[in-house]
Amino acid sequence: MASLSRSLLIAAAVLSVAACNKAGAGASASSSPDNESMGSPTAKVVVNEYASASCPHCARFNNEVLPEFKKKYIDTGKVRYVYHEFLTPPESFAAGGFLIARCAGPGKYFDVLDAIYRQQENIYKSNDLLGGLQRIAASAGMNQKQFTDCVNDDKALNALNARVQKATNDDHIEATPTFIINGTKIEGEQTMAQLDAAVAAASK
Repeated sequence: MASLSRSLLIAAAVLSVAACNKAGAGASASSSPDNESMGSPTAKVVVNEYASASCPHCARFNNEVLPEFKKKYIDTGKVRYVYHEFLTPPESFAAGGFLIARCAGPGKYFDVLDAIYRQQENIYKSNDLLGGLQRIAASAGMNQKQFTDCVNDDKALNALNARVQKATNDDHIEATPTFIINGTKIEGEQTMAQLDAAVAAASK
């Protein structure tokens, strides 16, 4: 992965994080305007997801569960969904994915993230992580210079590292995906049935 860029390699050096299926400790969610979100700001239930763009468990949740959850709860105003960026191996791929999602422009963050998750397995099989990210960036309207500038933006990478450190230090996040739903922490992939139960409990 050395070819990905000097900036992205900093992510692996600065942050020593867990594999995406490691267990962790309990905590309450922190909030920040730097976190991307969907849904009504006044929703009674807030679902915080801590996830990594490089985590296969997070990809399966995004691909198989989130669309139904979004339709049922987020789009109807019942749930505010907040996505918290985290880094798991390969950290450089996760960092690159988050950076291009933010560089793509207003309203494109979740579309780019969805593309990364849906193409993640094939990108890993190709062993061309940089090329995979470049193709996704191009599909979002970024040219080569914009992509290069984006993944070499030290200020943006430092901000990403700060968000991950905040999740680690304040919310004690050690694994992805982790969910905090109205203060209740749930680790690991969740089925729609499990989320139905969690939202129902949080709504009481």
